[in-house]
Amino acid sequence: MSARRDLYKDGVDFTTLALQSPDFAKYLKPNNQLDFTDPNAVRQLTVSLLQRDFDLKVDIPEARLCPPVPNRLNYILWLQDLIDVTGDEYRDGYNHDRKVTGLDIGTGCCSIYPLLGTSMRPNWTFLATDIDDENVRTATHTVKSNDLESRIHVVKINPSDNLVSINIIPDVERLDFTMCNPPFYSSREEMVTSAEAKERPPFSACTGAEVEMVTLGGEVSFVSRMIDESLQLRERVQWYTSMLGKLSSVSVLIERLAEVGNNNYAVTEFVQGNKTRRWAIAWSWGELRPTVAVARGIPNFPRHLLPFPSEYTFELPNSSIDSIGTGVDAELSSLHIKWTWRKDLGLGEGFAPENVWSRQYRRKMKMSGTEEKPEVQERSAALGFKVQLKMDSVEEKTVRVAVRWLKGTDSVLFESFCGMIKRKLEGR
Repeated sequence: MSARRDLYKDGVDFTTLALQSPDFAKYLKPNNQLDFTDPNAVRQLTVSLLQRDFDLKVDIPEARLCPPVPNRLNYILWLQDLIDVTGDEYRDGYNHDRKVTGLDIGTGCCSIYPLLGTSMRPNWTFLATDIDDENVRTATHTVKSNDLESRIHVVKINPSDNLVSINIIPDVERLDFTMCNPPFYSSREEMVTSAEAKERPPFSACTGAEVEMVTLGGEVSFVSRMIDESLQLRERVQWYTSMLGKLSSVSVLIERLAEVGNNNYAVTEFVQGNKTRRWAIAWSWGELRPTVAVARGIPNFPRHLLPFPSEYTFELPNSSIDSIGTGVDAELSSLHIKWTWRKDLGLGEGFAPENVWSRQYRRKMKMSGTEEKPEVQERSAALGFKVQLKMDSVEEKTVRVAVRWLKGTDSVLFESFCGMIKRKLEGR
């Protein structure tokens, strides 16, 4: 699994691939480079990579978009991370037993996202929709050729149908995620102008059908439509996501999410071996918060547009994990929260119904005259958090305290909790 994460970190080694794939070797030039203006060479590159690295059999029709494998793989890997760090069990890692169902909107000629997703995660299944008859036909054939009919369901929809189509097959009431690679361009003229502006578009020989590349209003309009639909579906989908071809689109869509009251979102950047960049955005109406690495993945992006950091770290010099752990456990055990401390791991998990560490809360409890506090329910808690203690790898006798926001919608509450625990452990 981890090896696949770095498959194309340094690009594709064409020479090695040619030795492993005779069909690809036919297109390699004497200087061991590929002619990206040759559509047959570009298609064979995708076919050979999917065969060699994922044991997948595909055919790419001449008149349809040829999906570059590294780009598509990066999107799937990010989705895996997003799902892994927002599970009900708060593992922050891959849960092999979790069953995941995703929707690929506009699955294309070969359903490459569902193919990659199912090949890497045995408990993942997909719905795959498209408005193009030819894409539905060839994608269905590809799924069948790879014996994946039980895990990938390709469905034809109409342009007027909802993009986020949940009830298109029986027994699917909820989705873990949606994914989409929407048409970038708002018109054929924009598509042509963009292609002419590039000296050598990486996959210019395989531009695809106009239905795959152009939509009224471009990708911003397309994803805005998804946001509007998510306002109705809410938590019937855990994560709504889309790839984007323009960095400017990310900012516009974040502002759109803010307008409709969403504050649980994630953004990232995909960089390929050929330096082509793509971006992605995800949003959720649920309370589970992704890690900083997953949610704030665009370097040098305006800080005010990034989601609120879900992690807070500080250091305590001249300390030991045992002593700090005893202090953490004592302080948090005294609060009206659900708290579990694992001394052997230097790790604790807690759930608070509200700001129970404030003077206001203590006054409220005193005035109520109630000695016995009600049990805190994890599901209804306003804040879920994890506290992890580790020795600093450089500074001896320095303990690093990491506070992770697991669930909740109130960033001020999380910030207040972090400030409180820091003050207490520093003895202030």
